[in-house]
Amino acid sequence: MKHHQNFAGHRRRSAVTIAVTALAAALISSPAHAAVHSGGATPKGNVVGPLGPLTSIAVQRILLGDKVAEAKFGTDSPIDDPAREQQELQAVAAMAANAGIDPDASVRFFDAQIEANKVVQRGLYALWTKHPELRPSERPDLTKDVRPKLDQITTEIIEQLKATRDTRKPTATCHLQLLQAQLSTELRARLDALHRRALKTALQPVCT
Repeated sequence: MKHHQNFAGHRRRSAVTIAVTALAAALISSPAHAAVHSGGATPKGNVVGPLGPLTSIAVQRILLGDKVAEAKFGTDSPIDDPAREQQELQAVAAMAANAGIDPDASVRFFDAQIEANKVVQRGLYALWTKHPELRPSERPDLTKDVRPKLDQITTEIIEQLKATRDTRKPTATCHLQLLQAQLSTELRARLDALHRRALKTALQPVCT
C-alpha cells in the first residue's frame, strides 16, 4: 500500500512537471511573450488560468518595489517600518471584511506582498552599494508617485482575492494553477532572478 501511495504521488508530481514544462515551451514561442520588452510592466492581458490576474497584480506591486527602493536609498527611511506596515494590514483587514472575504487570510496574503517588496529593496540596495554606477539618477516621491499606485493595487488585489476564494483552497489543482500563473507571468514580464524571488515570496500564501 505504501509503495502504491508513493507511486501515485510520483505520478501526480510528474504530471505537474510535464504540464508546467509544456506551458513554458508554449509561452516562450508565443507572440505575447515575444512582444514583451525588458523593463516593462506586467501586461494585464493574456493571463493564464484563474490565478493569472492575481499573480499579474502581485508582479505589478513587486515592480513598484523598485520605485520604493529608489525613493529610500541613501536616506534615513528604513526598509522595515513596522508601524506603517501594521497600519496597512489593519486597513486591509477592514477592506476584506467589507468585501465579504476572510480578513485573516487577506492579511496573510498582504503580509507576503510587503515581504516581497522588501526582497526587492534589499536586493537593489546591495546592488547599488556594490555598483555605485548603477544607482538611480532620480528619486521618486513616495507620497505622490508611488503610494497612490500601491493603494490602487491594494484595491485590485482585494477584488481578486474575492474572485479566487474558491480557487485558492489548498488542493493539488490550486498548486498547479498557481505554478502555471507564476511561470507565465515571469516569462511575459521577463523578471530577473531578484524579482522572481520576490514573486515566489508574494505567492506563498495563495493555496494555503
